[in-house]
Amino acid sequence: MFGNDRNAIRQQFISAWKLYRMPGAQLTPLQQMIGDIIAMHPEYHSLFEQEDEKLVESEFGADGGPNPFFHLGMHISLHEQLQTDRPAGIRDIYQRLQKKAPDKHHAEHRMMECLEKSLWEAQAKGVLPDEMAYLECLRKLPGK
Repeated sequence: MFGNDRNAIRQQFISAWKLYRMPGAQLTPLQQMIGDIIAMHPEYHSLFEQEDEKLVESEFGADGGPNPFFHLGMHISLHEQLQTDRPAGIRDIYQRLQKKAPDKHHAEHRMMECLEKSLWEAQAKGVLPDEMAYLECLRKLPGK
């Protein structure tokens, strides 16, 4: 979706957030998705109101703290999986979790635990993520 250029990816988030907050701005579907996801994370709002250059060049995660771009990117990945129902069955799992979770954001965070695990394991082994193992992890998530 974005490519491999870290600064370009970050700039996409920054630009989308600026447009999202402009009344009447015409957003692409991707910009709308990014804006909606950032809107669900008030803890990042002040971060995205910094100067563009400062935010693009910032190092996140090096001190063990969270990387907001990684976190938001995980939400985007999950949203795209849900839109396409790929891997097959993920949409049904989400709907089951969402019914029992306090809200959809909480359900997404639960699912992102499995997504992160799947990505980490694939990267460690130098292979593509195992969709079946990912789905199995999702199916095992308790409903609360």
